[in-house]
Amino acid sequence: MLLVVLALAGAALQTVAAARATTSSITLRTSPYGRILFDGRGRALYAFTRDAGSRSRCTGTCAERWPPFLVSARPSAGAAVTARLIGTTRRADGRLQATYGGRPLYYYVADRRPGQVLCQNVLEFGGLWLVVRPSGRLVR
Repeated sequence: MLLVVLALAGAALQTVAAARATTSSITLRTSPYGRILFDGRGRALYAFTRDAGSRSRCTGTCAERWPPFLVSARPSAGAAVTARLIGTTRRADGRLQATYGGRPLYYYVADRRPGQVLCQNVLEFGGLWLVVRPSGRLVR
């Protein structure tokens, strides 16, 4: 019985680790805005024009509406993603946020299904929220 429980616990841990590995990647998908960046689960990634370089200015209520793409280490690059453009930055609260082309990456809270892009080119919290091309340029 104990061996069965240990085997099930080990399988659960492997599933959790695999899910983290999948979400800690940056991929490309086709969208209504052309090929843009997504995480490993297919959720669209956005940049905020108010950020100063790799420093995030989105905290508090802003980060509730636009959650940062938090990682435990530098994300991996999916096919056709330029690995050298992927990096991380330390947020004010100490957590690690993924960057691309030096820009911090975020989700939009209402984008719930893979491939959804519901809030492109929107002015909120003092800047524009834009999806990101594989080159690192923002889609306007």
